[in-house]
Amino acid sequence: MPTSLNAAALLSKGTTRAGPAKALAATTLFEKLWSAHVIEELGDGVDLLQVDRHVLQEVSSAAAFQSLRKNGRTVAAPSQTFATQDHIISTATGRNEATFPPGVEFVQYLRKNCADFGIRLFDIDDPYQGIVHVIAAELGIALPGCALLCGDSHTATLGGLGALAWGVGTSEVGHILATQTLPQARPRPLRICVNGRMPAQVTAKDIVLHIIRTSGIAGGVGYAIEYAGPAIRNLSIEGRMTVCNMSIELGARFGFVAPDDTTFAYLCGRPLAPQGVYWEQALAYWRTLRSDDGAAFAKTIDIDVDQLAPQISWGTTPGDVIDIGEAVPYPESFVGRPRQEAAARALAYMGLAPGQALEGLPVDVVFLGSCTNSRLSDLQLAASLIQGRQVAPGVRATVDGHSVLVGRATWLGEQGVNLDILKDPRLAEPEGLSTLYVVRDGAVLGWVGLEDRTRGEARSAMDAENRMSHPSAEVQASAVTVVGFPLSPIPACRTNRSATCKAAVIRLSRPARLGS
Repeated sequence: MPTSLNAAALLSKGTTRAGPAKALAATTLFEKLWSAHVIEELGDGVDLLQVDRHVLQEVSSAAAFQSLRKNGRTVAAPSQTFATQDHIISTATGRNEATFPPGVEFVQYLRKNCADFGIRLFDIDDPYQGIVHVIAAELGIALPGCALLCGDSHTATLGGLGALAWGVGTSEVGHILATQTLPQARPRPLRICVNGRMPAQVTAKDIVLHIIRTSGIAGGVGYAIEYAGPAIRNLSIEGRMTVCNMSIELGARFGFVAPDDTTFAYLCGRPLAPQGVYWEQALAYWRTLRSDDGAAFAKTIDIDVDQLAPQISWGTTPGDVIDIGEAVPYPESFVGRPRQEAAARALAYMGLAPGQALEGLPVDVVFLGSCTNSRLSDLQLAASLIQGRQVAPGVRATVDGHSVLVGRATWLGEQGVNLDILKDPRLAEPEGLSTLYVVRDGAVLGWVGLEDRTRGEARSAMDAENRMSHPSAEVQASAVTVVGFPLSPIPACRTNRSATCKAAVIRLSRPARLGS
């Protein structure tokens, strides 16, 4: 991968070197990461944090830049800020900014803002363009120990590298742009220890769906989750990022895995990862990023995956999950009337019946991609499993790589990604979120995806009502894709803080019109 992103210049400014937190006895990894970035305790459990890297996308940054301009402010740390077009662009091959007309204004406004404020933009035609929190790993923007924030709910994906990464809202994006800091409520540390060895047909997606099933979609609320245990350690970085990505579906904003040799091997040579002497210095610090023996967690959960089967959702939340061989549950099997009523509504929405088997259920659309499972290794595994087979009649299959680099491999059959199963090349899409925003009069109204009354099998993170489709379409999240034939599952860089940062908590207004 070329190094034209000028990592050396970035490192020379001290923007990717982290100093260790103050030594404490028996400290959790979360406490080490958090305390290393605290500028000041603001009271009521809120701290002012230093932000190391800030990644922008065209939708959530628009109003933030409006506020910045209206208030006469500038970007505090443009060299630590990166941007990409990924949320409201077409994923069609050969697309440009006009291919999806509702997104043109957003795309052009991000381009203007990056040019005006000196921010590195991975534009539509950039060879590194892709989904924000995936190219951040691919390029080495995200590093162990760094605090990385982005206006995307699934930024916790980057916790798979050992980063303290989480998603923020538009007003918070504006605050970070203006100050390179953010006031943030301090979560409590939760450790989920995943023991055992995954069976051959089980992937990281199955692990996290099982965790959500057993803990509930609110099980992570108020916590920063450290995923640990032998099953997690045996995952690839892509697998760890899949687990951390779906911390959001567990109700948590933070999810991470302690970095290890697997992490370091993944990062070595990335365009924006440290090089030379900086690499050795960073490596020495990164090796300290682990929870100490005996460290106290607010809560610990132990899960065994020795007997875990592939998971598939039957309802409208990521917690509505069963083993692929199980029958759809009866609403009365749940505890509490509200949960029973919710289950009944979900079954009615999905067009399923209690006691029904999902294995062998006909589907109309199969989607491989989105930010959860569209990395190179995911598509390599998919290609190896479906080689020599074809899409069943009446089924529409779509592949969406997470970045231009992965999209190119998909298209050209490079690096083990030979998806001849998709005989119509228009079905393979290069990069983006695939399900597109519906925009009217500057307001984001919803998503465009599946048509009315179609049933989809998605490798995405979400299967909520109306989230990926027409209100009457059924979408099931799973790690098993069935398209008319049997398929196996697809599977510190903080800057120096200064006293001036203590006055960095500001209030940003939100102008009404884009581009003002």
